[in-house]
Amino acid sequence: MLMFILKRIVAMAGVLLALTVALFTLQELSGVDPAKAYVGANASAEALERARERLGLDQSAVVRYFDYLGGLLHGDLQNSLRTRTPVAEGLATAFPATLELALWTLGFALILGAFFALLTVVRWKGAAVVRFVLLSGAAAPTFLLAMVGLLVFYGSLGLIPAGGRSSFSGGSSSPTGLLVLDALLAGRMDVAGDAVWHLLLPATCAAISPAVAIGRVLVDGLKVNLGSDHARTARSAGMKESAVLVRHALRNSLGATLSMIGIQTGLLLGGLVVVEKITAWPGLGSYLEKSVNVSDFPGIAGVALLLGITYVLLNTIVDVLQVVADRRISLT
Repeated sequence: MLMFILKRIVAMAGVLLALTVALFTLQELSGVDPAKAYVGANASAEALERARERLGLDQSAVVRYFDYLGGLLHGDLQNSLRTRTPVAEGLATAFPATLELALWTLGFALILGAFFALLTVVRWKGAAVVRFVLLSGAAAPTFLLAMVGLLVFYGSLGLIPAGGRSSFSGGSSSPTGLLVLDALLAGRMDVAGDAVWHLLLPATCAAISPAVAIGRVLVDGLKVNLGSDHARTARSAGMKESAVLVRHALRNSLGATLSMIGIQTGLLLGGLVVVEKITAWPGLGSYLEKSVNVSDFPGIAGVALLLGITYVLLNTIVDVLQVVADRRISLT
């Protein structure tokens, strides 16, 4: 197991190295002059030249890449051309909001996916209606669900907040940045409830599509395992159908389901950027939008790198969990 984990860590490092090369190459090919973005389009030639020297743009591309890579290894994501402050500081402020939304979205996706699968397998009478609603939601773009949700539940019914993370001032300054957790630790149930209320719409809209994808894979696995020889043997020994489902079919179906969870988590992270924009969620999506508007490539690259690291790390964790769940998987 230790060697398996080490191999996955090495593979993760290789992927991240390739990502840094891709980001640096895109910056070189983008046609955006970082010096001009730094000092402004109306700056004099002398000011542009001084900015190029300050930013290290007078060096060769190879030297600049290794300087960039060395800075990354020390946590330096360069300075934002928009705010003139380190990109790492901006991401540290925005990331907790995105992380909280991502965790709730993933939790909703797992619950809805399991609900979708179980309803399909046990063939409950009302399963067709639930399946239709989930499949219809999964077929619609996430941004459309968020827009319709705001129009209906906020604009027409007034049941949910218009956007943001909290109705309480100063909520974003919580110690960990995870408002619900910090409010619970502080004993502020009113703040925690308000934060959950703000999370419901964006998390649900972003969760429907991955929930259906996860549920479909789980359904296939459950059907195969419920019809297997060991399941029939368990039934003949007097085991109840619910016990067969949980003890035999569910665990043997986890391998493929975990793989799908890893894939959908990556797609989910990308989709949250759009949901954050629509629901005024102050996370990485907001930071990325502001950076794109002024061609702030260090800020754009910082967001892409952070999401890439998160995605690769999550998939490495999923690989390990697959082996733990099913020892038949080869440790290679």
